Amino acid sequence: MLLSIRTRTLLLVLAVLSFSLTLITYTSYRDARHEVKELFDAYLAHAARLVEGMVGQSPSPETLAAQQAALDAVSRSVPGAGGPGHPYESKLAFEVLDALGRPLLRSASMPPELFEMLLVKLHSNGNIPHSRRAGALSSLSPWLVGYHRLDLGENSWRVFVRKDREDPHWIMVAEREDVRGELAAKIAQRSLLPDLVGLPLLALLVWLAIGWGLRPLERMVGLIKARDPSNLAPLVLAPLPQELEPVAAALNRLLMQVTQLLEREKQLLAAAAHELRTPLTVLRIHAQNALEAPDPADRAEALRQLGPGVERATRVVGQLLALARLGPAAVQLSKARLDLAVFLRDELAELAPLALDKQQELTLDTAGDCGFELLADAPSMAILVQNLVSNAVQYTPEGGRIRLCLESLPGSLLLRVQDSGPGVPEAMRERVFDRFFRLGNGQGAGLGLAIVRRVVELHGGEVVLGESPLGGLEVDVRLPR
Repeated sequence: MLLSIRTRTLLLVLAVLSFSLTLITYTSYRDARHEVKELFDAYLAHAARLVEGMVGQSPSPETLAAQQAALDAVSRSVPGAGGPGHPYESKLAFEVLDALGRPLLRSASMPPELFEMLLVKLHSNGNIPHSRRAGALSSLSPWLVGYHRLDLGENSWRVFVRKDREDPHWIMVAEREDVRGELAAKIAQRSLLPDLVGLPLLALLVWLAIGWGLRPLERMVGLIKARDPSNLAPLVLAPLPQELEPVAAALNRLLMQVTQLLEREKQLLAAAAHELRTPLTVLRIHAQNALEAPDPADRAEALRQLGPGVERATRVVGQLLALARLGPAAVQLSKARLDLAVFLRDELAELAPLALDKQQELTLDTAGDCGFELLADAPSMAILVQNLVSNAVQYTPEGGRIRLCLESLPGSLLLRVQDSGPGVPEAMRERVFDRFFRLGNGQGAGLGLAIVRRVVELHGGEVVLGESPLGGLEVDVRLPR
């Protein structure tokens, strides 16, 4: 089962927004983490310069002792010891060492073994003997100076080592990397929190916006549901968005077609009832006369009159059924390859008794014996031929002629039905295609040519009336292959 348009649109929009926000948040978090690292690295380098400036190039032992005492006093006032400051303050450490790597000045938060760990890490032979320490430090100077990462216990340290060419001291500033991790985590949390909190609110706003955008469609659906089934008047919806105008136009066009179809059906039923009333009344009168006639000869004559009445009623009913089967709501053609010449011969063999009863000549002329194939529906084509021939037989006098000519043309076939009857005046030729229209005293229901035109329309062809070389009417039916 498909979801509603609103739900599908909402899910799609939220999926796109979630993916976009996740991508943007991850990119922002990655960039922020990189910038935080750069900022902290720059802070370490700046702190190393400050320590170098504080110590000087040749400090006396008394100066170093006084500075160490001051550092120890400061360390007792950090936030962890109850004094004012910042929580991350105690996690920044520094150390000043002489040319042999011996500590001269150290902050309280600086691990004493950190410098030795760095030497061991850089020196491939492990610990450096005291006698070779000065030379080893001098040779390792290009690798000592700069940034390093050291693992000590459960903590990782980011270390920056500085040594000026004119200064014999080594300056090492270190910081625990969990500080950076905490800051990056807080940045990520503060970046993700608005998204997590805002996404439901955004979903609600999108839901309301989509609902407002689909309101004309909902109004159209509500109007259609509220309509009475018998109300086929056009839908009045104004103003409509551009997307719904074709839908409304299609619905109104469909309602108009249904209205026209129902109107045609009503007219057909009314006309059929009128047409059947006369032959049925005649049958009732003949039957009543036969029952009440005292003379056997009169009774026989009344019974004889029943035959033509039954035949006319049967013809009217048959044509009404054929017209109903070919109606717009019921027709379903099954087109197949059909040889029209062979098909006409078979149909005329069945219709020949109608012409023989009136001593009429019924012939079929074909230009050759091949090239008469087309795609057509055989049952409806049989109805077409039967109506054309029966009409010609009915209106042609006894002893007359009826001729069918089949001609192969490029892309189509032409069937001509000619008779020697009275014909149809040119001014009346279009009206004879109307339902229940009859000329003269014909015994039909006036449906034959209406059925013929409907069959031809279903096959995409055309039918034209003209004057027959035999003196009567000629019906030309052109059918595409």
